[in-house]
Amino acid sequence: MSYGVKLAVWGDYALFTRPELKVERVSYDCLTPSAARGILEAIFWHPGLKWCIDRIKVCRPIRYANIRRNEVGIKADKSQIAQAITTGKRIAIVAGQEIQQRASMVLKDVQYVIEAHFDMTSKASPSDNPGKFVEMFKRRARKGQCFHQPYLGCREFPCHFALVEDETAYPSCYEGGSRPLGLMLYDMDYRDPADIKPIFFQAELNDGIMDLRDCEVYR
Repeated sequence: MSYGVKLAVWGDYALFTRPELKVERVSYDCLTPSAARGILEAIFWHPGLKWCIDRIKVCRPIRYANIRRNEVGIKADKSQIAQAITTGKRIAIVAGQEIQQRASMVLKDVQYVIEAHFDMTSKASPSDNPGKFVEMFKRRARKGQCFHQPYLGCREFPCHFALVEDETAYPSCYEGGSRPLGLMLYDMDYRDPADIKPIFFQAELNDGIMDLRDCEVYR
C-alpha cells in the first residue's frame, strides 16, 4: 500500500545536468524524477520507506540562463584516501592550481509541485507505520526542517520548500496542451553495484504536468 504527499519547491536557479553534456553543463527542461526524490529524502528519509515520484507540475515558465562557474578539475583518489586513513598522511587538492572555468546552461526562477508516494520496505521496524511516517514528513515540511539542505540539481542551487496545503496556490503555467521534452533521466539502477546503469523515459508535459505513474522506461 502507498501513501501520498505534495510538496512545492522553488529557487532562483536549477541545473539538472544531462549526462551526455557533463563538461559544458546543460540542464534538462525541468525537474527530473531522481532530483525530486533527492529533495524528499533530504527532508525525510527512513530505511523503512521508499519514495516514488508520481507527478511533477511545472508552475513557472521554462527559462534558461548562461553562467560560468569555477570548478575543480580533479577528484581525490580513493587509494590516496585509504592510505591517508591508515598512515595519517595528509592529502590535499590545491584549488588554485586545479581550477577550471566552465560554462553552464541553467534554468532560472523555477517552481515545481512534487506529487509522490512511499512504499513500506522490509527494513521497517514493528513500531513503524505509514501514518506515523506521513505525519513526520508533513510536520518537518511545515517547519522547514531537513536532514541536509535540499537543492535543485547542484548543491550551489539550494531550493525552498513548503507542504502543499492548497493546490490552487500553485497553478500550472502550461495549461491547454502538451509539450514533449524528449528523453530524460528517470533514475539509476543500483541492483548491480558493479554495473550501475541509467534509466531513461520519454518526458512530456500535459497541461504543465509530467505524469510518471505509467511511464515506459528504457534501461
